[in-house]
Amino acid sequence: MAVGEQIAEVAHTHLGLSWSQSYARAKTLFERVGLPDPDAALRAYPHELSGGQKQRVAIAAAIAAGPKLLIADEATSALDTIVQAEIVTLIRQLVAEDGMTLLFVSHDIALAAELAERIAVFRNGELVELGATAQIVASPRHASTRALLDAHLGLDAEPLLRQAGALR
Repeated sequence: MAVGEQIAEVAHTHLGLSWSQSYARAKTLFERVGLPDPDAALRAYPHELSGGQKQRVAIAAAIAAGPKLLIADEATSALDTIVQAEIVTLIRQLVAEDGMTLLFVSHDIALAAELAERIAVFRNGELVELGATAQIVASPRHASTRALLDAHLGLDAEPLLRQAGALR
């Protein structure tokens, strides 16, 4: 199934749009998520797209029905750092424009700190720490949180602390 058809099906099913309206919505969504040549993308199959393009299509699918909550589960884990930054910027922009709430699931605490006002840390399915991002980053209480921070920070904690608002 072409990716345009997949997105149109979401709009058709959940918004009650006609098929032509649904394809027009899919094209608009492809433009919003920054897919180059949205007309060609509508006809493309998943195996014909790069990882970053597939992620943009997935985001278009996720917002096709106008949700109030966007759950982004490891949305950037398989992407290189440049594409990852583009996707984070895109998610931030879409959430702001559409007034959505974002639930961002990631093992990358630095990325979570960039996007989230609050962070919840889970270990084996159990909530072990919850709080404001700046507080969690500046003074983690649980060993799992410290391990996540250590995995990212290495020797220099200042950039992440500044980004999370823990340093001025």
